[in-house]
Amino acid sequence: MSTTKLESLPPVSEMMRNAGLEPKKQFGQNFLFDLNLTGRIARSVPDITDRIVIEVGPGPGGLTRALLMAGARRVIAIEKDKTTRPILDEIMNASDGRLTVIYDDALRVDFSKLGISEYAICANLPYNVGTEMLTQWLIRMAHGAPIRSMTLMFQREVAERITARPGDAQYGRLGVLTSLVSDARILFDVPNTAFVPRPRVQSAVISVIPNATKINSVGDIDKIEKITAKLFGQRRKMIRGIMPGVDWSHYGLTGTERAENLTPEMFARLAHDLL
Repeated sequence: MSTTKLESLPPVSEMMRNAGLEPKKQFGQNFLFDLNLTGRIARSVPDITDRIVIEVGPGPGGLTRALLMAGARRVIAIEKDKTTRPILDEIMNASDGRLTVIYDDALRVDFSKLGISEYAICANLPYNVGTEMLTQWLIRMAHGAPIRSMTLMFQREVAERITARPGDAQYGRLGVLTSLVSDARILFDVPNTAFVPRPRVQSAVISVIPNATKINSVGDIDKIEKITAKLFGQRRKMIRGIMPGVDWSHYGLTGTERAENLTPEMFARLAHDLL
């Protein structure tokens, strides 16, 4: 597929200046202009040339262009901020029909109604809603949504929470839910100097790949999400103090454990038995 038209577009920073646009704090926008980094993120999407990629929060389209240049079969970008439309329209016109832009809140968009049989998700997620989006996608994945991969950028601290294991300081709800339905790992770090405006924190790109074996045995993910919220909501308390009346010895526990001591599999078992 030809990328000549995309290559001829001005740099994203120049397109933003021409459109009189600046990042908006209310949308948690921090734009990535570095072509080497956006290209590296796009190339990290598994089997990208065979994939329809859903991108959340494209902003002025830096990563969007990289996904198209990397050979994505099609990109569906979901953008809440309509002021970026003039720039995204230019990219769409240069994409030979491979880019569709939906102007809506990604938390409200039902991906199952987009008319596609399977897809990858790739996004530089807004800091203010990133974890909520990931939780939603993990639950959809457990319910059989045809997500083939997720390549996502988060604050480094959040990336560590997503990939954490029992006993890790960062272990919590995100680590439990992610571990129960997928295989996740941190791919590489992204320095804050790569963004405009520059955030105070470092970022990292993670890969989340659904694991069919785990999904088939996970049980009711909605109940698991509830019990992780309950126990990690008071993470400094012993579990017997949060859920009194439970015979913890039945699970090989004393009740003096805290949520951070329980494995993802134990959360799944407790959710099945107690909720």
